[in-house]
Amino acid sequence: MSFMHQALVFLAATVVAVPLFKKLGLGSVLGYLAAGAAIGPHGAGLISDVENILHIAELGVVLLLFVIGLELQPSRLWNLRRSVFGMGGAQVVLTGVLLAGVGRVLGLSTGAAIIAGFGLSLSSTAFALQLLAEKNQLTAEHGQLAFGILLFQDLAVIPLLAALPLLGVSDSPSTEPGWLLGLKAAGVVLGVVLAGRYLLRPVFRAVASVHSQELFTATALLVVVGTASLVSAVGLSMALGAFLAGVLLSESEYRHELEADIEPFKGLLLGLFFIAVGMSVNLALLAREPWRVLALVLGLTLLKGAVLYGLGRVGLKKPGSAVSLAVVISQGGEFAFVLFSLAVSFHVMDRAQADLLVLVVGLSMAVTPFLSVIHERWVAPRLKPKGPQREYDVSPDQDHPVIIAGMGRVGQVVARLLLARRIGFTAIDASAEHIDFIRRFGNQVFYGDASRLDLLRAARADKARAFVLAIDDMAASLRTAQMVKEHFPHLKIFARARNREHAYKLMELGITSIMRETFDASLAMSSDVLQAMGLSFSEAHRTVERFREHDESLMVETSKVFKDEKKMMEVIARGRRELELLFEKDEAEQKSA
Repeated sequence: MSFMHQALVFLAATVVAVPLFKKLGLGSVLGYLAAGAAIGPHGAGLISDVENILHIAELGVVLLLFVIGLELQPSRLWNLRRSVFGMGGAQVVLTGVLLAGVGRVLGLSTGAAIIAGFGLSLSSTAFALQLLAEKNQLTAEHGQLAFGILLFQDLAVIPLLAALPLLGVSDSPSTEPGWLLGLKAAGVVLGVVLAGRYLLRPVFRAVASVHSQELFTATALLVVVGTASLVSAVGLSMALGAFLAGVLLSESEYRHELEADIEPFKGLLLGLFFIAVGMSVNLALLAREPWRVLALVLGLTLLKGAVLYGLGRVGLKKPGSAVSLAVVISQGGEFAFVLFSLAVSFHVMDRAQADLLVLVVGLSMAVTPFLSVIHERWVAPRLKPKGPQREYDVSPDQDHPVIIAGMGRVGQVVARLLLARRIGFTAIDASAEHIDFIRRFGNQVFYGDASRLDLLRAARADKARAFVLAIDDMAASLRTAQMVKEHFPHLKIFARARNREHAYKLMELGITSIMRETFDASLAMSSDVLQAMGLSFSEAHRTVERFREHDESLMVETSKVFKDEKKMMEVIARGRRELELLFEKDEAEQKSA
């Protein structure tokens, strides 16, 4: 098959599989793997030359490690030293040793068991961080600890890659003694460090002075590929060289520019690498030995999860957070594919063993989203009551005319204005940490879920006159609005909407006083922009107010059809034409005046 036909197959498989898997919540990595499995020799057989494609695609791994190096400034590592080097180091060592021991029991050689054990101890950084980000848990305790552990795992790849030549035999063995090879390797690494410290910045400064984006990108690629090739020439991993180059540039003024220039190449080539790995996944093995494969996946997840749970109990002190940590990073990681592929080339393990391990890692990643759903729906609710729970503490000592639900950015501003005018209010927020923080500044805020009827009654909602709905979470906001409308219809609700969809759903409940979160700020900025373009203050103000009136009337009209996309688009298109005609009419009136 020609290069163009191969490129067509790769692109088509990627465009179909990756969006589908991301939409299903399974991540882009699994999408690439599935695409590769579908078009590879074990699937439809559209592509058969897997080895050559893997060699080309390894450049994606090299670029990935360069970007990781760019992100690992020494100062950042120091701030995260406990979670990175303490918990991260303990996780890799404990999990790696246990899995290596299991590998030896199952008949692997010592070298194969070490690479398999420590390779499987690594988790998927991209996969885990995506899950945490989607659930807004990156700043949670278990999210921060997971990030530290993943950071150490990224670092642990380097010594594992460097150990492969020591554990196996290269396809091109050298006749030089080992001590001489080691001396050469140390000399090259020292040379790379010195060049990176004293040479790279002046080079990039000179290139940047030319003001050519293409030249800067070419120089960045030259540094990465050149360093990787130099290190590879003395028997070390190309990835190690790229990582060193990244670390050496991590605190330079060109770090963000380099990362932005490398990112597209890294993404495409890394995607190609995962497709190539997917092509090498032996689906026939799963069909032939399903119980063996599933037992290995279950064993990996349970053993790794048990170690993570133990570390979570030590570091987080909370069973629920420890279980969350174990669920998020108990899968295998993408770097295992790199290790196992290289382990075959160094004869540390045979192809059949690598195929089995690659299949196990891929399936463990596929299982993670399902484990996360099971944890959230059935496990987390059972664990929550077992920990010390804070009682709802809404018991106002007097009847206030205003209730504020949600003391975030919007709620706090409303509260400060009410305080300034000496108007009493009862403030409620569902975050215990948030409440404690606000109370430090002398503000009285009660802890509770404002969507609960008993809590609203305790807050004397029947005596209040206004209800400020400033809850950040859209689902919780709508639940609260429905509860207030149903049981306290006399209350005037002033609601904050995160976006148009939120506003439509509030309007559907019969709420008319809605403040769209960024709308007023956007109009104020637009007025300033119009004045900068030469309009007078009154002209800019009149334009903005005309737009506000039109948009608010359009909101009312579109709220009636927002569930019908076709009608919605028709109303929006008509509204756009009406707005243009309004401004044309205003302009004509001003000219005739």
